Amino acid sequence: MVILKEKLVMDKFTEVVKNRHEYAKDWQKRTGGRILGYFCTYMPEEILIAAGVMPVRILGSHEPQDVTERHIYSMFCPFCRDCLAQGLKGRFDYLDGVGMAHSCLHIRQSYASWVLHVPTKQNFSYYISMPAKPQSPRARPFLISELQAFKKAVEEWVGKPITNNDLDKGIEVMNTNRRLMRQIYDLRKLDKPPVTGTECMQMVVASQCMDKAEHNALLNQFIKNELPKRTGRDAGIRLMIVGSEDDDTEFLSMAESLGATIVADDHCTGSRYFWNETPKNEDRIAAIADRYIAKIPCPEKDWEERRRWVHITNLIKDFKVQGVLVIQQKFCDPHEFDIPPLMKMLKEKMNIPSLFLEFDVTVPVGPFRTRVEAFLETLQLDM
Repeated sequence: MVILKEKLVMDKFTEVVKNRHEYAKDWQKRTGGRILGYFCTYMPEEILIAAGVMPVRILGSHEPQDVTERHIYSMFCPFCRDCLAQGLKGRFDYLDGVGMAHSCLHIRQSYASWVLHVPTKQNFSYYISMPAKPQSPRARPFLISELQAFKKAVEEWVGKPITNNDLDKGIEVMNTNRRLMRQIYDLRKLDKPPVTGTECMQMVVASQCMDKAEHNALLNQFIKNELPKRTGRDAGIRLMIVGSEDDDTEFLSMAESLGATIVADDHCTGSRYFWNETPKNEDRIAAIADRYIAKIPCPEKDWEERRRWVHITNLIKDFKVQGVLVIQQKFCDPHEFDIPPLMKMLKEKMNIPSLFLEFDVTVPVGPFRTRVEAFLETLQLDM
């Protein structure tokens, strides 16, 4: 008799990320629920969960493609082209609908092309005009009205009202997920972190591909059953990743194989996705609006005062960061504008060295390995 060893939770996260489409199709069969694919982390998932809809973030595959040239400019960032390619190739053929909350122009164009050329099972699409300047005092009332309209559209789509109790459930599921992810991320403050940067990325990306309640159950299982058995590892050089969207675990694994640990990050597929919770408010839609207004912004929405820079400096201090890997998706206009003064600030005000790397659809791990290795050697010499 062969006794099969039960999979570790971390293996389950990795499997969901790798087989995200199969997971989503299986979820539909198990629950009979609807799935909405969304672009950008400003999508108010609380409302979708309240309606019984599973939100799934549309991400790329890191594979070369040749199907988007007829739809959007080749000078647009590789991430947005990769996302659109997945739709054009039919990878997301299980989606019942698609949505987006306004972010950058490039991903906005991918969404528009998706709506025109990629059918969904129920032909539902919705665009939320997330304020381009959340720092404005006019942003909050504007977003509240936008979210009220979105809630009404979702109610009409699913054929039932979304009650306050439903919204409370959606908010609690999302806040629990954020709370658990913060708990795990905080472990990387330790001198010997029991989790790696690669593992944390797998957890966060998995959370954007699966049912949040199921993800919460896995996180609780990991914290209760697996964390106590871990002794942690010597962190070596403590690195942080800052910049454009990045869910390339191969790159993180390479960097951590060189004797470093990614102890913190600031990108939209990482900590910015879950960092702050939805506050309590009798007006649930206003509470959700407050959360996305206060969300750690990307450079597209971090103007004129750069709130995100304060967040980055706090992460560097709290997680004892010794060096920063600054990542930019090629042609990413918001980060191209933000990165030069950011690197100057890191050097002049914090005395933190940084290394700039430009990502494409596929990452040249070999050449990047040489550059990261050289960067780590200079940090070692300066210690």
